[in-house]
Amino acid sequence: MRILATFFAALFVIFSPPQAKAALEIDITQGNLEPLPIAVPDFIGASPTEQSIGKDVVGVIRANLARSALFRPIEQTAYIQKITDINVPPRYADWKIIKSQALVTGRAIQDGPGRLKIEFRLWDVFGEEQMLGLEFTTTPENWRRIAHKVSDAIYERLTGEKGYFDTRVVFVHESGLKTARVKRLAIMDQDGANPAFLTNGSYLVITPRFSPSAQQITYMSYEGGRARVFLYNIDTGRKEVLTDTPGMTFAPRFSPDGGSVFLSLERYGDSDVYVMNLAQRSMKKLTDDPAIDTSPSGAPDGKQIVFNSDRGGTPQLYTMNADGSGVKRITFGDGRYLTPVWSPRGDLIAFTKQKGGRFYIGVIKPDGSGERLLTESDLDEGPTWSPNGRVIMFFREALGGEPQLWSVDLTGKNLRQIPTPGAASDPAWSPLLP
Repeated sequence: MRILATFFAALFVIFSPPQAKAALEIDITQGNLEPLPIAVPDFIGASPTEQSIGKDVVGVIRANLARSALFRPIEQTAYIQKITDINVPPRYADWKIIKSQALVTGRAIQDGPGRLKIEFRLWDVFGEEQMLGLEFTTTPENWRRIAHKVSDAIYERLTGEKGYFDTRVVFVHESGLKTARVKRLAIMDQDGANPAFLTNGSYLVITPRFSPSAQQITYMSYEGGRARVFLYNIDTGRKEVLTDTPGMTFAPRFSPDGGSVFLSLERYGDSDVYVMNLAQRSMKKLTDDPAIDTSPSGAPDGKQIVFNSDRGGTPQLYTMNADGSGVKRITFGDGRYLTPVWSPRGDLIAFTKQKGGRFYIGVIKPDGSGERLLTESDLDEGPTWSPNGRVIMFFREALGGEPQLWSVDLTGKNLRQIPTPGAASDPAWSPLLP
């Protein structure tokens, strides 16, 4: 199954050079940020079809920016100037009156048969200058991806960091009775759009994980009657068994370079962490302890691995070198620490914590300092990072309810539910799409 359409033309700068330093910037390293007021009028078009596309594109851009909590899109009813030509500088005074600090203008163009062009400009209202001008060309049905790419470009220009909107999420769709649960592998855009099933539900699937370097997923499945780890190619729909060894293999996760998969292998009641080289299909044992060692996740520089182990009596987080040496416990707080995952930035490790009948999603520094709990509920579990390391997605299940996907940023204040087609668990965030 192919989700992505081909981009005919990519990205280029119009007028303003990409290295230009603008006065208007958001310092996202500060706490308690006030969202930046930004105006995003509907993109103009010469025909009703182009105008409709322009309106749809702006709807996605506004939703993306608002969901980040770094921006506050101003209601369009407050706008004074009507944009008619994006090549002409706006009347800055009209936008200052409504206290907009940034302005996005654009247009949609049907650029020949089967081609859609979106142009946009980002303006610094109080600095009275253009900050960015870009153009994208693709197929008309791919307009939503363009909207995500525009959102990422605005985010990066105003924050100095890569965005995370042009991404997808793979997750487990759940249906049926609790005693006979059907769990299917599913995928969607990061905002919940374009959901699609990847497996048919005839066998149980759990813990899907995205490759950081290819359109591949690894997951655990009971297809064939026993727990094994699989690889699934999103573009071709081809799947293959990754591990067919005696014993149960589970908790897979790609290495940071995508060339290997970390996983757990259980034999005779003993569970240890292994790494498999995908090119050679060779496995190497990294831990050797009678305790349960599981949920490995590699640091982005490839030098360390964090994992979960109960070798100290209760499930806690440990780090080790990539070759399995230098094991070090990093959590000592009350409660059980589970499902660790290293941030793409390398500065934090997200985890699930269980304490006193409550569940939390938290973060901690790799040396074990600076623990912060971001969420709390009856059941919060399974964190996954956005590719820029600023947002965490997870699943939440209230007592007696169905699991749903949620996201929270590193402040712990921007908590939002992610729309899904039914119950959903085990999310895994993709890298930025190529």
